[in-house]
Amino acid sequence: MALIALAADKGSPGVTTAAVALAAVWPRRVLLAETDPAGGDLVYRSAAAHGGPLNPNTGMLSIAATARRGLVPDQLWDHVQPLSGGLEVLVGLGNAEQAAGLAGLWPTLGRAFAQLADSPHAPADVIADCGRISGDTPAVEMFSQAALVLLISRTEPEAIARVRDRAAALSAKLHGGARGAAALGTPLIGVVLITDPSESGKLVHQVNDMLVAAQTGARVVGTIAEDPAGADQLAGRKRGRLDKSLLIRSARKVTSDLYQQFGAAWAVPAAGGPSGQPTAGAGR
Repeated sequence: MALIALAADKGSPGVTTAAVALAAVWPRRVLLAETDPAGGDLVYRSAAAHGGPLNPNTGMLSIAATARRGLVPDQLWDHVQPLSGGLEVLVGLGNAEQAAGLAGLWPTLGRAFAQLADSPHAPADVIADCGRISGDTPAVEMFSQAALVLLISRTEPEAIARVRDRAAALSAKLHGGARGAAALGTPLIGVVLITDPSESGKLVHQVNDMLVAAQTGARVVGTIAEDPAGADQLAGRKRGRLDKSLLIRSARKVTSDLYQQFGAAWAVPAAGGPSGQPTAGAGR
């Protein structure tokens, strides 16, 4: 079982870019699900495998009717589209108004995502891009099914303060209260910092100290490089060696560290897994 939910508090920390980057280098077969109730971005920024645009009606919007009758994990694949580089995605809603069609279905989706790794036919991990969350964001209803909840944050003081407070609120919701570093709850709440690589070591220690002092039960699990050029390559807006970009190199380090720590718990053989090379958005 491996549902990894990515989210952020306020601002524009790059949750979608982080989600695509991690999915592009994930060491097993992975489904990238755009589960932001406010709407997805990939339909606007990425091309489908056939070279044309992604179909906005196939994805979270189409899955709503299926989920109301119950959702078997393998049914998720009926709503998936491949990007031009091969990454398999569940395209997000077109706008926030469409989220009404998923009312009450978020726990069902969370269970299906979490159980997809155990599918006997087409197992895969799921990386869910949940966008910006608050206390009443419906996508949070999936988090109890996740193996990891990763909060994406930039490193300005106000961003760090917000991620600390959001981690504490999630810990209270998911774990029943504040926790110290020695009492990490399940799902693990991790923080991924978007930062200049030259400053990452110092910032990780500072943020971890803040998270521990606030008894959030969260810790920094990695950093992703602030790399606008790499983000443009990933989205297909710019050509270049995506696999050599700081963005992809740092995303690969995060995935490697996550699998080193938690891979044994996720060790379900995945048929048809990717090679581990960046795929999303390449070649557009």
